[in-house]
Parts: sequence; C-alpha cells; structure tokens
Amino acid sequence: MESHILTLMTFIPLLGAFFILFVPKGKDNVVKIIAAVFTFIPVILAVKLFFAFDRTLPGVTDFGTFQFIEKYPWIKAFNIEYFMGVDGISVPMVLLTALLSFLAVVGSWNIDKQVKGYFALFLLLETGMMGVFCALDFFLFYVFWEVMLLPMYFLIGIWGGPRREYAAIKFFLYTLLGSVLMLLVILALYFNTTDPETGRHTFNMLHYMNQSTHNAWLRQFDIRVILFIALFIGFAIKVPIFPFHTWLPDAHVEAPTAISVILAGVLLKMGTYGILRISYPIFPDVTRWFAIPLAILGVINILYGALCAMAQSDLKKLVAYSSISHMGYVCLGMAAMTPAGINGAVFQMFNHGTITAMLFFLVGVVYDRAHHREIDGFGGLGAVVPVYTAFVSLAFFASLGLPGLSGFISEALVFIGSFPVFQTMVIIATAGIVFTAAYHLWALQRIFLGPVNPKYVDLPEINAREIFCLTPLAIIVMILGVYPMPVLKMINTSLLHLIDFVKNTLV
Repeated sequence: MESHILTLMTFIPLLGAFFILFVPKGKDNVVKIIAAVFTFIPVILAVKLFFAFDRTLPGVTDFGTFQFIEKYPWIKAFNIEYFMGVDGISVPMVLLTALLSFLAVVGSWNIDKQVKGYFALFLLLETGMMGVFCALDFFLFYVFWEVMLLPMYFLIGIWGGPRREYAAIKFFLYTLLGSVLMLLVILALYFNTTDPETGRHTFNMLHYMNQSTHNAWLRQFDIRVILFIALFIGFAIKVPIFPFHTWLPDAHVEAPTAISVILAGVLLKMGTYGILRISYPIFPDVTRWFAIPLAILGVINILYGALCAMAQSDLKKLVAYSSISHMGYVCLGMAAMTPAGINGAVFQMFNHGTITAMLFFLVGVVYDRAHHREIDGFGGLGAVVPVYTAFVSLAFFASLGLPGLSGFISEALVFIGSFPVFQTMVIIATAGIVFTAAYHLWALQRIFLGPVNPKYVDLPEINAREIFCLTPLAIIVMILGVYPMPVLKMINTSLLHLIDFVKNTLV
C-alpha cells in the first residue's frame, strides 16, 4: 500500500463522491456516513505517512528529499506525467488537510439543504487539496489547483449566508486571476525547459529546479523576475497577502462554518506552500532579490490584519482578519531564509491551520444557537456555557501566542530567525503581538464576562458532536506547544536543503 499511499489519499474522497451520487433521494444520513467514512480513511493513511516518513534522510536522492514517489507517463504526446511525492514540507500539510476535512464533514452534520450536492462537492474539494500538496508535475499541480476552485465556489455560493453569491463570485474571480497568471508561467517554463534525459519539453518540477535545463531566454534575469512576480501574485491571492486580501473576509463571513474551517485551515496554506515548493527552487536568484519586499509585505499583513481585526464587531470577521495577520508571520519567516525563520514559517502554517479551524468551529457553535455573531450582542456567556467558554479561551490564547501553546513556538521561531536579517522590520512587527492580544482579550471580555445577557440565560451548552470536532485540535495545540519536535523534525531536513539550494544556486 505504501507505494500508492499518495494516490489512495488523494482519490479515495473522489470515490466517496461517486458513491454519494447513487444514494437514493431522502437518505441524507447515508450520504453523511459515506462522506465521514471516505474522509476518515485518508486520516488513517496520513497518520501512517507521518510515521513512515524518513526524517533522517541524510542527503539528496534522485528525487531530492522527496519520498513515496509515484511516477507514470500520463499524456505522452506532451511529456506530461502523473508524478506524486512528498517531502518534509508536504507531509504536515497532507496530515492537516486530511484531519480538517474529516472534522469539517462531522461539523457539517446539521446541513439539511441539498445534502448530496454539498457532501459530493466537499469530497471533490478534498481530492483537489490533497493533490496540490502531493503533485510534482506542474501540469498535474495546476489540474488539482483548478479542481479545488469549482467546488469551493459552489459550497459558498449555494450553502453560504445572505450575500453568498457576491462572496462566491469575488472568490472565484480573484482565484481565477491567480490561475491565469500561473498558467502563463507554466507555459513559459514548459516551452523553455528540456528534459535532460529525453531532450523534450517537460512539466517536471524537479527538472525546472535544475537550472541547466533552462534555455538562454529563461536565464535572463529580467524574464525570471517577470515570471516570479506573476507566479507570486497567483500564490499571494491565496495566502492572502496585502493588497490581494479583500476576497477573504467576504468569503469567510458568508461561507458555512465547515467551509470557513477548510478555507482558513487549508486553502490559505496553499499560497505559501506554492511559493516554497515552486517559486523558491525554480527562481532562486529572484528569491534572493525579492526577500526584502516579501518581508515588508509580511509585516504589513501582520499589522494591517491585526488592526482590522480589532475594528470588527462581527466575530467571524474578526477571526478572518486575524488569519491575514497570522499569515504575515509565515511570509516574514520565509523571507528571512534562515533555519529558524523558515522552520517557524512552515510550523506556523500547520499551527495556524489547527488554531483557526478551532476558532471557526467555535464561531459556528454560537451562531447556530444565537443566530448572530455580533460581539457586543452577547455578554456574560461564561456563566451560562462554561465548557464552550473553556474551548474559546484555549483557542484565543493559542491564537494570540500564549507560551505553552503551539502558536507561541512558531511565532517565536519566526522572530528569532528573522531578527538577524530584518532587525527594523521585526521590531515593527512585534507590535502585532500587542494588537493581537488586544483584540482577542477585548472580544473575550465582551462575549463571556460581565453580567449575563437576559436573552441567553438558557443558551444550550456545546454538544458532543461539536466537542468531537474541537478536541483533536485542542490536543494538537497543547502538545505542540510543549513539545513541537514531531513537526519540526519532519520539516527540518527539507527546509535546510531548500535554504542551501536557494542561497548557493547560480543561474
């Protein structure tokens, strides 16, 4: 099974979607059970992959630091391959995708509108997300990237809130712009790169990383800068990096709870993953040139996202803007290109996925009961729903970077790794810590402390299904806050190889 574990993880959800299409109308519980089973199997496989991955890989093989390789001809006429593999950067993202997809299905149990369509599209979405983190052929990567776009558009546009059509179209147009720019870069690379073994044009990412395969046109620095920036915009929209962020708050506010979880927990990470997986090793010279602009954008994200979050009266919008802020730490650590900085950046990608998933689940819990998300419309809930209050407090403290929880470790590593390279910017960025603490604690005070709002004296406590969704995430946040080495050991070898490649490769 291990030789095909990536294929199984990627396409088992698609098989589940196929089965759902044949479930008779009115059998909604059967549909939900099928969705749960076919998202739980990838979780088991992802855990197996996590423990089977060789963290002690001493050097670089024919496939770099990638393992579990699956490589077969696909469209021979154009030298397109079914090429899958994972390294230390991919595996945590695969595990995060599998876990959040399963929990989001369980969190969607109260969906009662067009149930077959919802869960079939969700399973298709998981296939697209898994494929993005495993593909090593750029054409295959692009196919998975686009497969992910369509179900997310419908999941927001059909099952979302009152302004769902506007939010879905805005999300679609922004992402489509990024996809068009990415496609242009893919074509430029394809027609100006040759497979060293066959002499034919190739979509193989590992060949793109070998600068000797590029022709004279592609070695021109000006051309490489244009291609890098086009690719960067495509990925920056997904992160999202300022000023390409405006689709995110609308999409989050209108999306169903489980889709917000996936959007923030997985989709945002695809942008930074794409930069690390594709932009950095293919354009190492431009990466070095672009380090300062990327760091500046990261600092802007940190401060702008935090200040916008502080101004929100809608709890879900507050969490959405906090995501923009926290992804700024990822950009700052990536720009530093130091071992601590880039390890902190990738660790922050994983940690933010678990923490923000908790936050969006918790927003959904209170919305299902109160039917609004206005922070000032609550008050004193701590005395009414103490278990819910405990989960929210844990998630808020993890998000603001309290020592002992996972968010602190990754942000600390980013600052430690970035300070020697960008001292002034890191000093400015530390203000984000204060702003982050301010908006979290202020929201906590207004919602849970003080006199109880008479409207909510009988507000139902969090139920067993919701606790089931939150508990695994809470455990991960606490364990990695005390002992982060399981993830740091996983990512370290691949990231050190990437740093060495980017810093020492001449074009």
